[in-house]
Amino acid sequence: MDDLGNLTSPQTAALVVFAFLQADCRNSDYREELFSLGQEENLIRDINCNNPRRDPRRDPRRDSPGDGDLETDGHLASCITDSLGDILPSVELQLPRNHADAAAIQLVAEGLREIAAHFEHNRSVAQATHNLQQNIMAVPSKPWKDYLTQEVDRLINQGVGLEHLAQERVIAALALTLVKGVCEQAPHLLRNLFNTALQYISSALSR
Repeated sequence: MDDLGNLTSPQTAALVVFAFLQADCRNSDYREELFSLGQEENLIRDINCNNPRRDPRRDPRRDSPGDGDLETDGHLASCITDSLGDILPSVELQLPRNHADAAAIQLVAEGLREIAAHFEHNRSVAQATHNLQQNIMAVPSKPWKDYLTQEVDRLINQGVGLEHLAQERVIAALALTLVKGVCEQAPHLLRNLFNTALQYISSALSR
């Protein structure tokens, strides 16, 4: 992940944010909201559209890729399929046909997830996630990006121990970590928070 500049492209940013949010999701309501959002935003496609929703107990091969899977979609495609496959049709990200662009999106998303892994047991990040959700629920009429900016700025000022990394990467990973944390607790907030994350990242990169 040498550069986040490409995230200024709306479709690219949306794919990166979606890929980040779908990784390791265990909440079934959250997964369903993600699937619905992905369809609405044209971020995913059904790679086996003739199959009905499957009962995982009757389909031991559910984790095996189909013959028609696109190898160029790589890790992110398999993550989406594995995450949603138990309750939803098999899907993959609508990555660009250009292999270089698709690889760049994967690289950015994976890099942000690697950074976010450092926040997993950080109490300050957990508190910021709680603050973000409480602020949104208390005064939903205020721009949610303001709430997100407030919590990310506070964490950066406190320090999260990743000063050796480019700060734009850390800021993007923090913002997405907070958004994902709230969405896992309150899946109904996903659509608005997805748009909030896109707005935040776009404005943060243009500073």
